[in-house]
Amino acid sequence: MFEKFGEMGSYEEVNLAAEGLKKEGDKESLYALAEENGVDKEDAEDYLLGYTQELIPNAISGAVSKLKVEIAKNTKLYEGQELINDWISRIRLKIMESDVFARAVRSKGKSLKECIASILKWSFANMVDLDHELVKAAGVNAGRVALGVPGIRTASELIDKYYLSGGIDISAQSKAEPEQCTENEPEEEDGDV
Repeated sequence: MFEKFGEMGSYEEVNLAAEGLKKEGDKESLYALAEENGVDKEDAEDYLLGYTQELIPNAISGAVSKLKVEIAKNTKLYEGQELINDWISRIRLKIMESDVFARAVRSKGKSLKECIASILKWSFANMVDLDHELVKAAGVNAGRVALGVPGIRTASELIDKYYLSGGIDISAQSKAEPEQCTENEPEEEDGDV
């Protein structure tokens, strides 16, 4: 994914590399650096022409551009996966809300694929059998149906744990109470309950 320049741990690091390439007059390498780090060619041109002072202006842009590259390089993993794309949307929202979180996403060694894998590991560790009546009402003919999908609050906590710490301790999470939905709780705006 970061074949030519390697994974850089901050937007500032990308900007330092861009500054060096610009001083050397190496436009092609600067375009390659921009592409490898999720920066549009037009933005790289603006930087080269002096319309902007930095290739990546802030931590939010740095994190969003890294996600852009990660999604583009792994399209087959995420395309058509509604739940996973909801998790990615949650990550994007967290990036917009917190400079600290944005820096964590951009940091070296953290990846979208590993974050999603961590949530999936939690999901398998927290599977529960669905009630037979519910399965029957759904028209499913199976002896056993189990789910372990985290609710939005738990998914958000798992995302934080991945990006803001050393990862997710599945054994500690599997003892957590699952999120409960009652008839009196209003639905969230995006349709999740």
